Amino acid sequence: MSTLVAVLRAGDGAVQFANAALENTLGLSRRTLEGADFASFLTDPALLRTALTGVRNRDFAALRYEAGLKRLHQDPVPVHVNVAGAEQAGDILVELWPIEQQARQEREERLLDQAQAHKELIRNLAHEIKNPLGGIRGAAQLLEMELESRELTEYAQVIIHEADRLQGLVDRLLAPHRHPHRVGDVNIHEVCERVRSLVLLEYPQGLEVRRDYDTSIPEFRADRAQLIQAVLNIVQNAAQALSERIAADAAVITLHTRVVRQATFGRKRYRLALELRVIDNGPGVPDAIKERIFYPLVSGRDGGSGLGLTLAQTFVQQHHGLIECDSVPGCTDFRILIPLP
Repeated sequence: MSTLVAVLRAGDGAVQFANAALENTLGLSRRTLEGADFASFLTDPALLRTALTGVRNRDFAALRYEAGLKRLHQDPVPVHVNVAGAEQAGDILVELWPIEQQARQEREERLLDQAQAHKELIRNLAHEIKNPLGGIRGAAQLLEMELESRELTEYAQVIIHEADRLQGLVDRLLAPHRHPHRVGDVNIHEVCERVRSLVLLEYPQGLEVRRDYDTSIPEFRADRAQLIQAVLNIVQNAAQALSERIAADAAVITLHTRVVRQATFGRKRYRLALELRVIDNGPGVPDAIKERIFYPLVSGRDGGSGLGLTLAQTFVQQHHGLIECDSVPGCTDFRILIPLP
């Protein structure tokens, strides 16, 4: 939703003008709104009438408060209301911002800032670890060749094994920054089908992967391998969280694709965007990590590297997109948004 705007007649609060965003939210045409008492569209009309009186009497230049905006055949939407005198004498400007939209934008901006900070930290840290790690492994190999005791040799092999494990972790951290962006025409449903087949090979029993596709979505320019990896990481995370339901033959993951119009994310507004959602019926993301699931090395399960979602977010952001997550017990919904041409 964009900012909702109404210009009211100061005398009686009648609507003189309503923008398209307000029309769409209320489900009423501009013609229907013109001349109507705008206070009647709010859950507490008296608050707006008091504000209009205050602006009219010049008790204050502007007043801001929270209210509920009624919608046709829907529940009211919580909004921030700002009431101020308009430039034209005798009119009052009312602006409304949906609270959910504002909170979402703030969350998106926080995610983008965090992702950028994490990217720089990871890259610098990985490079700092890489050089001494090679030295440790080389020294352990030389030590292994010199040692005669089998027991001591095993200790050297442990050092080599752990150095290799850490090297693999470092390589994964650096992977998004090493490989060039290979862009071509991509069909998002080919990506989804590839991920679906890979996951069902890993979980042939007890897991259902449902399709809910909008087949009209056009091809777009993207790195196919990166998108497959991003979606695969999310779906594999979901499957791992569904282990108990898989054992009970009741696990469901849904791949849902749609086109979103006039979408705002990543501090920009796009005419069209791809919305790809991965929805599962698992236990949900633990509350302790819900706000940190895209942080590197944060995992909700024992033995997890905590890199899957971090890399998925990085790959999607390289396509100027964003991943969001809403999770409650019984339903976890990862939402990928990518601009379309």
